[in-house]
Amino acid sequence: MIDSLRVLGAGTLVLAAMAVVQPSAAQTRERGPWWPSVHGPEDQAGASNYVTPAKILAALTIPKTGQTYELGHPYETSMPQYGSRPYFLNVLTRAATHAPGDPIVHTEYFTGYIGQMGTQFDALSHQGRHVRMTDGSVEAVFYNGFTDTELMGPTHGLGGVAALGVERMKPFITRGVLIDIAGFKQVPALPPAYEVTMADVRGALARQHMNETSIAQGDAVLFNYGWAVNWTNPSKYNDSFIGTGENQGSPGIGVEVANWLIERNVGLVGGDSCCVEVRGPVPKESVHHLLFLSHGIPLLENLDLGELARDEANEFLFLGLPERIRGATGSLIRPIAVR
Repeated sequence: MIDSLRVLGAGTLVLAAMAVVQPSAAQTRERGPWWPSVHGPEDQAGASNYVTPAKILAALTIPKTGQTYELGHPYETSMPQYGSRPYFLNVLTRAATHAPGDPIVHTEYFTGYIGQMGTQFDALSHQGRHVRMTDGSVEAVFYNGFTDTELMGPTHGLGGVAALGVERMKPFITRGVLIDIAGFKQVPALPPAYEVTMADVRGALARQHMNETSIAQGDAVLFNYGWAVNWTNPSKYNDSFIGTGENQGSPGIGVEVANWLIERNVGLVGGDSCCVEVRGPVPKESVHHLLFLSHGIPLLENLDLGELARDEANEFLFLGLPERIRGATGSLIRPIAVR
């Protein structure tokens, strides 16, 4: 099924890919509509497999000035949260005495959704989909056919998932490409719930003196919607309470663009919104599911791409190193672009 998707025409590809994440036939653990992976039935690294040694060496030749760009937001109490996700940081002091020459030590205590807040890397255990198996049971299945039973294991998630944890992903030291949709539309930020089309993508690439074939296997593709301008206004930025306050959803890609990214075999997809995909009052087909389940393409959410877009830094060395938190479904991350 997965191999056949790559030889279908663009129009058929959308329908076929949607069918992949909407199975109706009974499945087995060994074979289903989106598994086994093209990377092998035991693979847990997904599209990070495309970041090969050759890809890394080629990416290292991109920078010409050494200028760096921070692509993420600082982690702090005021950052928008998707729903009720606590963030608590307390710095503790230890000092035996206050005598001159005596040491003082600061440490911090943190509690919160460490892998699912702020600028975040979504691992392949983050989202799955329920399907009916051959024996009549209903299982939640993730990338490469791993079931929720396998992920949660005998500890039921205590200590992390037993498969597809974020530590399974390979480091992203690769070519980065910015697709500046807001710049192409000549707006500071796209409207809420705006779905980015392939016409938008082609227009943005043409404006950047690039085209569709500019996107190569293993690239980190980042979409600038301009939505980061709302970062200090959680009521508008956050999409978990659509219809409340100023929240009318956020712009993002839909199935059409996601299928194009799949066709290009990209390594990672990111954007400057909560979910990278379009979010609005009317739910649409899940881009998360399409990228995660069938192709193991992780997502990088809540980026800040304003400076990159301002300087028209459309191609760069991308450094994205998720923390190796064993069993976590996501990770905090400090993504960097070097041009």
